Amino acid sequence: MRFRPVDLDTAPEVDALLRRIGTGPFDRADVTALPGRNDTWAGRTTGGARVFVKRLTGPADDVAARMDRALAFERITAGAPGGVLRGPALLGSDREAGLLAFEYLHDARSGAELMADQEFTPELARRAGTALGLLHARPAGAERLDRAVPGMPSAALLEALPAAAFEELSGGELETWRLLQNDGPLIGAVDRLLAAERAAPRVPAHCDLRLDQFLVTAPAAAGGRAELYAADWEEFRLADPARDVGGFAGEWLHRAVHDIVTSRGDTDTAAFAGLAMTRETVLARGAQKLARLRPLVQEFWGGYRDARPDADPGLAERATAFAGWHLLDRLLAGAARSNRLLGIERAAAGIGRTALLAPARFTHAVGLGDPS
Repeated sequence: MRFRPVDLDTAPEVDALLRRIGTGPFDRADVTALPGRNDTWAGRTTGGARVFVKRLTGPADDVAARMDRALAFERITAGAPGGVLRGPALLGSDREAGLLAFEYLHDARSGAELMADQEFTPELARRAGTALGLLHARPAGAERLDRAVPGMPSAALLEALPAAAFEELSGGELETWRLLQNDGPLIGAVDRLLAAERAAPRVPAHCDLRLDQFLVTAPAAAGGRAELYAADWEEFRLADPARDVGGFAGEWLHRAVHDIVTSRGDTDTAAFAGLAMTRETVLARGAQKLARLRPLVQEFWGGYRDARPDADPGLAERATAFAGWHLLDRLLAGAARSNRLLGIERAAAGIGRTALLAPARFTHAVGLGDPS
């Protein structure tokens, strides 16, 4: 699918940056946009290069902070060994204009696409874990990385929303926040997680890691190996590694819950057509779907532990709690597009709540347990 980009005539700074880095301006006949919160342009330039340009959008101070974090990531990984998690090659930037220009991986598929097509392999999951572990093991050195705790989960918002939110949020979002704010045990679990995060060691971390940000390119030649990248490093900072590990595990936990009402992975797909979704059926199918996808998280976790064997002993438990929060965060994201909550989203939130309330009991279930 092709998206219409912002008219380049209204953004002359884009082609100006491309001229400075030597690629030449975009070929207007071959430029498209990619979905996301920022303005983007992707395609060939007049010099024949494939380039992706992102213009960060939002308040000026937020854009500046996100730009600084993205560029800090590039400096941290510039001299890193092979195998560390990287983004597509940065070709140039314009801090004042909020522009970042990257090599455009036009043939890449996202991890979310591979998940949907059931093509995200255990080998790829292990490579992702190894790459992330190598990044987390990377010393910050003299680099002054952002140390601010990411905004979500927010103890303040679980207590009360600002008045302006009632004008801006959808009916589904307001309903979701009412559910969360009236859940005392959940609020206590978030408080405990945030306290554990404050006490945890900090590492260079992505802090917004989702499967749609993993990019996998086709092998360059027959018998070759696909390359793995991760995009969108604007939230990069020194943070609890559990955020990234939990983000990956949470994606598969979310997928497993949504697969309850599909025939994905069923050995008898014909039987699914007449299946009554009773409470017992939902619970049984949920366990089956999670068991089917758990090996992917286990491979990821194995690769991570191999790359970072000195990770702190509380990491798996905190990551499981963050995986649980990930499902609640997905509930909020889905509610933003709707005036009511779907039953399957409520079910996913319930699973997330369970993991958040009792992470020590749930680590093995999500695939983050000790292999021994």
